[in-house]
Amino acid sequence: MATYLLLFLCGIVAYVISTLSGGGGALLLLPIVSFALGANAVAPVINLGNMIGRPARLILFWKDIKWDLVVYYVPSAILGAVLGANIFIQLDASAIQLLLGIFLIFLALQYRWGKVKKTFQVKKWYFIPLGFLVLLISSLFGATGAILNPFYLNYGLVKEELIATKTANSFFAGIFQIGSYAYLGALSSDLWLYGIFIGIGAIIGNVIGKKALQGISDKLFIQLVLLVTLISGIVMIYKSFIT
Repeated sequence: MATYLLLFLCGIVAYVISTLSGGGGALLLLPIVSFALGANAVAPVINLGNMIGRPARLILFWKDIKWDLVVYYVPSAILGAVLGANIFIQLDASAIQLLLGIFLIFLALQYRWGKVKKTFQVKKWYFIPLGFLVLLISSLFGATGAILNPFYLNYGLVKEELIATKTANSFFAGIFQIGSYAYLGALSSDLWLYGIFIGIGAIIGNVIGKKALQGISDKLFIQLVLLVTLISGIVMIYKSFIT
């Protein structure tokens, strides 16, 4: 019972942070889930918790979703989710984590703590390959941190629009991701229950984060996004050496 309570409380904290920083809060769950349940449970349990928490966030941010980006992102993301779940059961992908960590740190430093508004041009079609890559990576590691955040920021989305569009993209692709885990036997009945407790915590964290988000400026939001991006990169590099 202590494990369920721990995951529930960590789910709340992680998703308050995730809402305020545009994503990446799930990274906080990586070491906790790994320690409590084992490394093999990390990706399916965290992604299940994410999936359960997303409908609440969708409802909270529905009016801010940019559906034109969703149309570009989701089809390729579904393919990435299914392929990633298949690879998950047989691949050690620590080298990918190392490269992604370096990439995230590079992106975060480019913004110079929010003083630079845009660092590169992002076109709508970029979200087609991004959808595939991000869901492939998410299916392998359980959390992609803030990989997409710089692309959303450079496209011009901040605060509610960024969170809403990112959540819609993740939700529709996540249906196929969790379905693939279940079909391949990566989610046992125990892991379902652990994921549900994280998800319930995520719902509460989303509600708290939504209220807190209204009190911060666009500049502070961007700085929080960059901080989480930087931390995400450091965590991924660290994990690449210990896995």
